[in-house]
Amino acid sequence: MRQPKLLDIKQRFGLAVRRRRRELDLSQERLAEICELHRTYISSIERGERNPSLENIERISKGLDISMSSLFVNYGVEIANDS
Repeated sequence: MRQPKLLDIKQRFGLAVRRRRRELDLSQERLAEICELHRTYISSIERGERNPSLENIERISKGLDISMSSLFVNYGVEIANDS
């Protein structure tokens, strides 16, 4: 039986950002303004197409009013290791 393909880190991070942004009822445009980033950059992160720098991960976390560690742990970026 085939194992389902796991999402890569960029996809998991993007889903975490989208989930948190929606919890806060923020548009991509508003989050981008808060973070001083472009809306299309936020959109591409949420789609898992970008590999954001640590500086931008920090900006996004602050814009989402959550610590970087909480964003990773509580929104599924970190996955359990089966080893």
